[in-house]
Amino acid sequence: MDFDLTEEQRMIQDMAYKFAVKELQPLAQQCDREEKVYPREVVKKASELGLIAANTPEEYGGPGLGFLEVCLITESICRVDLGGCLNITGANFGSEHILFFGSDEQKKKYLPPICAGEMVSAGGFTEPDAGTDVASTRTRAVKDGNDYVINGSKMFITNGTICDFIVTLCVTNPESQSRHQRHSLIIVESDRSGVTATKIRGKMGIRASDTAEISFEDVRVPSPNLVGPEGRGFYQLMHFFDVTRVQVAAQGVGVAQGALDKTLKYVQERHAFGKPLASNQGLQFQLAEMATRVELARTLCYRAAWMVDQGRIDPRLNAMAKYYAGATAVWVCDKAVQMHGGYGYIDEYDVQRFYRDAKILEIYEGAKEAEKMTIFRRLI
Repeated sequence: MDFDLTEEQRMIQDMAYKFAVKELQPLAQQCDREEKVYPREVVKKASELGLIAANTPEEYGGPGLGFLEVCLITESICRVDLGGCLNITGANFGSEHILFFGSDEQKKKYLPPICAGEMVSAGGFTEPDAGTDVASTRTRAVKDGNDYVINGSKMFITNGTICDFIVTLCVTNPESQSRHQRHSLIIVESDRSGVTATKIRGKMGIRASDTAEISFEDVRVPSPNLVGPEGRGFYQLMHFFDVTRVQVAAQGVGVAQGALDKTLKYVQERHAFGKPLASNQGLQFQLAEMATRVELARTLCYRAAWMVDQGRIDPRLNAMAKYYAGATAVWVCDKAVQMHGGYGYIDEYDVQRFYRDAKILEIYEGAKEAEKMTIFRRLI
């Protein structure tokens, strides 16, 4: 087994990190405080480096890299700012359905502008009463001639107020005996009449990432906007999560590594009782454990991503990667804040932002309890 990254992969990793330090670090504190997304020109620069939708084939405007490279990019940027990373590696969120299941016409229409940093997508899955249980989605899409008429609402939608289109989970076959065959995915352009997006403010973390509530009131969408066959939306969404959860694991690895980086720097510079904090053996033991857990999460994440690239998607392994990386990020950030003492509690120091950001990794794209359910079901 070869655990070494290729020279190209190391270059991609290094490029993404340097981009984040140069372009995101100076804006991270301000974007967090003001709850605003990064300027569009920053996202455009990221697209020019191939950091957006990096696994999109070249024929659709992407660099044609593997999913492991997507995770390397994600991890590297999250070492600086998770909210900023979502502006970049999350600019194509939801459009993966088009890549996986869309027609060639849909791919040519929607994917190149995203890769070029000219468009942003969103995934309209979660509802006020349907989170982890996506099969309980109630948003309806009723066929009317050659159109679908959509009514309903979505909650906690990433990119909701800044997106150009939303890949939306709708009930299209309510009479189906199987609750898993009642849904379809439909592309809804955000400027269509009847679409209203309301920004959600006051989030605990990832404040630089846009989150919104979206309502659909008699929104007419042409039937060619249907992604794949009708009635396959639930299964398409499960495949989507089986892949993208590995990217969330990469976010966890990056957040944990970033918090560790800052703590190592702090304990070497900060003195107490006439000595640097780094000379305290108790802190040395904690830092060693932090580093070990980060490396374990990284290895699990990379293996899961590599399996995706081999076409051997393992939902159990992917759930393990997301669950453990998220838990690691929360645990490491907690230790980081503690070691910073009072300084870790004010926003002049980045670790408090890392601490607030980390918690979402145990909630979105499947709460940690849902990941454990997936793992257990595969065990038996």
